[in-house]
Amino acid sequence: MAEADYDDEMSAADLKAALLDSLFGTERGLAARSEVRAEINELITQLEAKNPTPSPTEILSALNGEWKLVYTSNSELLAILALSKLPFVTIGDITQRVDVLNNTVENKAQISVPLSRTAVSTTASFEVRSPKRLAIRFERGAIATPQLLSDLSIPDSISVLGQSVDLTAVRGLLQPVESGLSGLISSVGSLISQQPDLSFPLPGAAGERGETWLLTTYLDDDTRITRGDGGSVFILVKEVSIATPSEIIEPPSSSAPIAETPAGYI
Repeated sequence: MAEADYDDEMSAADLKAALLDSLFGTERGLAARSEVRAEINELITQLEAKNPTPSPTEILSALNGEWKLVYTSNSELLAILALSKLPFVTIGDITQRVDVLNNTVENKAQISVPLSRTAVSTTASFEVRSPKRLAIRFERGAIATPQLLSDLSIPDSISVLGQSVDLTAVRGLLQPVESGLSGLISSVGSLISQQPDLSFPLPGAAGERGETWLLTTYLDDDTRITRGDGGSVFILVKEVSIATPSEIIEPPSSSAPIAETPAGYI
């Protein structure tokens, strides 16, 4: 069977599964090789052709909620993701919350460094310009009040300039002082947490330079693909769409507390 015929017979569900599978190991696009990017772009194009929601801005409720970024070709976001290559820096979830009641979008990136965790976010308003296009006007940025972490655990090793550095000896040296520092950090952290987040207007937010647009080219209940004005592509999901059998956890017993799970760009 010819490859083109095979592609034509694939359902949207099969294409979506193949697309999400192809993202494995790409670190949200940061580590994607050129041939992998080509495969992802081809699957995106095929999935867009089977879009079950051809006019997403006409049913904004389908866009509403919090979405988690799982892949992008956007250079600005890739620069943020690249910070994770620095020692002890971790880039957590990058999310987008769409509020259709207030016509706003909040983009947020979680960042962790030793003993501290924070988040950097931008808030924008949007207007519907076509059945697929939204005009975005960025208005404010914010840096969340740092949360001090009492967990002083040190990894077994870190990567520095591509070389693995063994930290097991350092872990042993710090163990005697870990409990004392944890108590101090907890006390200081409670004071810092009372401070408000740092919020500031974004340059150009009141003019044309603060505007962009985004096309939603695929949308279903838990997966969204958008394209930006610079040719960037974003794949976002709600948590359920990227669960794998190895990630499925047995539900807790009725006597155990149920932890709240955070929900996962237009």
